[in-house]
Amino acid sequence: MLAIFLAPLYILINIYIVRWMILWMGACTHLFQTPLFRVCFAGVYIFLASSLLTSFLIRKPPAFHRFLKNTANYFQGTFLYILIIIVTTDLTRLLLKHTLHPDWLYTRKAFVLTGAICTFLIIGISVYGILNQWNLKTKTYDVKVDKQVEGTNSLKIVLLADIHFGYSIGKKNAELLVNAINAQKPDLVCIAGDIFDNEYEGLKNPEKTASTLRSIRSRYGVYACWGNHDLNEPILAGFTFRSANKDYDDPRMTQFLKDANIRLLNDETVLIDDRFYLTGRKDPSRCRKMDDTRKSPSQLTKSLDLRRPVIFMDHQPGELDEVASSGADLDLCGHTHDGQLFPLNIITSLVWENSYGYLKKGNMHNIVTSGVGIWGPNMRTATNSEICAITVHFSSQFAS
Repeated sequence: MLAIFLAPLYILINIYIVRWMILWMGACTHLFQTPLFRVCFAGVYIFLASSLLTSFLIRKPPAFHRFLKNTANYFQGTFLYILIIIVTTDLTRLLLKHTLHPDWLYTRKAFVLTGAICTFLIIGISVYGILNQWNLKTKTYDVKVDKQVEGTNSLKIVLLADIHFGYSIGKKNAELLVNAINAQKPDLVCIAGDIFDNEYEGLKNPEKTASTLRSIRSRYGVYACWGNHDLNEPILAGFTFRSANKDYDDPRMTQFLKDANIRLLNDETVLIDDRFYLTGRKDPSRCRKMDDTRKSPSQLTKSLDLRRPVIFMDHQPGELDEVASSGADLDLCGHTHDGQLFPLNIITSLVWENSYGYLKKGNMHNIVTSGVGIWGPNMRTATNSEICAITVHFSSQFAS
């Protein structure tokens, strides 16, 4: 497994970080130079750095497992910025050493000041990211579909995805989400996958959370499709593992949706109010793991009356050309989180044709949301948590 091969690298990186921190703190004051302090500091850091593994291995008691899991989720994001900032600082130091040769470069004052700046940056970015993931925003879109719908001029859709109910996201997040959705007074609510975060056990109060979601008010109801994390698969530092005696499919997830009054569309299409179609696609990654197959876009639309508007929910924003050519008018996606953390947002923009926001393919409108919740690190630094309020104008009444 790749995780096993990367473990020695992870250990070496943390040794490098701890050494850097101890040297800097020792330069600040002699109080941090004592063996007792250094042992205690190293012990605390080892506990934090190893929480990724211990939270995976230690499952009982549940309260301690949850504590370890939350510790690991907070540490992952902070670790990323510790590494980026310290490595950037050391590379800058080496560059200055071999180019400008400044006399002050290796003075104690310069080292102390540099370390202080790095520390404030790490703390500042981490605190901002932790707080920002609670800042749920509403992104608005207006699109035109060149089809007439009898009895209505427009349709108000709220799109959300990537809630990731689990150890980091729970009932309080659900309350914020429901308030944001209801404020938009939607006709239709679409959840484009990743409702769960791989482990149903991660939900602290599933009954209360489902009850909260039942209070979503929508004219035509709430619909969802599965995402790649909507299955039973424990994760260690971003790598997924599966026990041989466990099944990927967790029936409690399906029951949760029923309890929350959310209708799952699993490669299915419904005709809503005899006015428009809504199709929910299976997720390709989930299908591969479960030895399942999913229908192509053209298979999903071949029996539809394409004179009516066709709306797709597809967790991952792939196959855009195929979806557009199948006759879909609107394709609603998530999955990317818009990177969630810098510099991952740069990577996602290179991987996906539309990693976030709006893209038109022929007559089809594709909208990708950055998601409501978080995956892995318990923070957002490069993007926002959001829902999307989409007003679909039908051709006869749209003002360009």
